[in-house]
Amino acid sequence: MRTGSLRLRVTLLVTIALAVVLIGLVVVVDALFNRQTVQDETNLIRDRVQLANQLENKRLVPEQLYARLSLGGLILVRITEPSGLVLEPKGAQPAATPAPRTVTYRNGTRITFFADAETRPQATLNRLLITVGVSALVITAAALIFIVRFALRPLDQMTTLARSIAAGDRGRRLAPERTDTELGRTAAAFDDMLDGLEGAEQQARRAEAHTRRFVADAAHELRTPIAGLQAVAESVLQQNADTDPEERDRMLLLLVRESRRAGRLVDDLLALARIDAGLDLQHEPVDLRQLADAEADRTRVLAPEMTITVDGPSAVVYGDPQRLAQVLANLVNNARQAAGGEGHVSLTVGVAAGLGHLVVADNGPGVPEPDRERIFDRLVRLDEARARASGGSGLGLPIARGICRAHGGDLRCETPPPGVPGAVFRITLPLATSLEAPTVTFPAVVLPS
Repeated sequence: MRTGSLRLRVTLLVTIALAVVLIGLVVVVDALFNRQTVQDETNLIRDRVQLANQLENKRLVPEQLYARLSLGGLILVRITEPSGLVLEPKGAQPAATPAPRTVTYRNGTRITFFADAETRPQATLNRLLITVGVSALVITAAALIFIVRFALRPLDQMTTLARSIAAGDRGRRLAPERTDTELGRTAAAFDDMLDGLEGAEQQARRAEAHTRRFVADAAHELRTPIAGLQAVAESVLQQNADTDPEERDRMLLLLVRESRRAGRLVDDLLALARIDAGLDLQHEPVDLRQLADAEADRTRVLAPEMTITVDGPSAVVYGDPQRLAQVLANLVNNARQAAGGEGHVSLTVGVAAGLGHLVVADNGPGVPEPDRERIFDRLVRLDEARARASGGSGLGLPIARGICRAHGGDLRCETPPPGVPGAVFRITLPLATSLEAPTVTFPAVVLPS
């Protein structure tokens, strides 16, 4: 990018443009004035010729003829007598145009009329135009130095603002009064760029703070089972052969439970890392109704005392069946723990707006409205005691949402219908393009009475 002086560039360009205009003006004026002058001189010569013809019968001497026919320098007269005597002004220079005209009397006297090249106003006018033009160029160039400096003052303001922002003053803006002018659009684009940079910087800081907090929370979560493993292992090593077998078995069981808890947390952290890096999904047609039926059968085996129902038609989406089953299993496990031993869980399948819907609802205590989005943050537990007792790490819902979004869908926690207790989670996924399920209207929550 060329970075020469903008003031000098504008001054030179305007001066050159003005010089071209003035030269053109001089040429045009000279041509028009010359044309008009020739036409006027031609008319005057014609009038003098007519007058000379009228004076032929007057029998005037050459001096008298010269006095009557001369126009005082505008049109020159040359009288040539038959004897060869010439009567004409001293130093006369006939002009090339208009062409001279001659009147010849019967006695042989010849009278020639021509324009004087020396007394023409053409040369004077040209000198005047050149003088005025050069003076105008000099004055304009001098004035442009100050005018351009004033006109480019907004650019100086932009430069000052950019330097102040680079120095740390991030809150200043140009705030143009009008955005429909060149400088206004430039200033508005400059402010938009600053807003974008400041927003990106704030987002980067928030992401960095979120990452630091997540790493700290993950380290804290891992420290608990690892500390338990260490304590149990040291206790087992310190025990002798006389230790009660029942106490030793309890220690070993605790060691296995803590190791599994640490393993699940590590698996969840790895799953989140894969989601952030981009999941490698195996795409194939998946029927959400069949997925819901399979999960309901699994839940009935794990918790036969619970009531779980499945409703809705077939809805085929295109995705990874194992990943989608993992999402549904996580939601149903959460619903089963929230609803309690003899609670109710409903799975409702449907199609609307080109998306397959799978709603998981329970009749547990539900999720408070302010926390319905916060629960998808990493390592967030609404009930710390119950979550730790069940081995939950607070990563299940973030993983489930990440898997749904990797499929082009989403997972949300919604408000239950009036009078219906519990939590409502809705999975939405794009329908398979080759298989279209019928569009049906389905309830958001279906719970047995």
